[in-house]
Amino acid sequence: MKIEHLAIWVKNLEESKTFYQKYFGAVANEKYHNPVKDFESYFLSFNNGCRLEIMTRPALKESTKSYESQQYGLIHLAFSAESREKVDELTEILRKDGYTIAGEPRTTGDGYYESVILDPENNIIEIVA
Repeated sequence: MKIEHLAIWVKNLEESKTFYQKYFGAVANEKYHNPVKDFESYFLSFNNGCRLEIMTRPALKESTKSYESQQYGLIHLAFSAESREKVDELTEILRKDGYTIAGEPRTTGDGYYESVILDPENNIIEIVA
């Protein structure tokens, strides 16, 4: 058994697609649009076979989640970098491009070297080595 994909709701579908393509090497399929449900989505594929579905609908309500909030449910996505240097490098690129660095690169108690950033929709992304 393996996880086929994860899905996240976003406000700006195109901005989110571009973010994951530019920084994490995602390849997007053709946009899916269901006019009856006023729903649009992309499947983003990564080189290891994992997929992320990003979806939008105009009727969605704003989330109250934040990086600091402790809530049940899915909390973050983690992308594996090749090395500590790659974690540092990508973190600095994202910082320079104006993204929030929610956690500076560090070694965690469970042995990961990671930084934590927020994507354009404030979803929590870990970059790990």
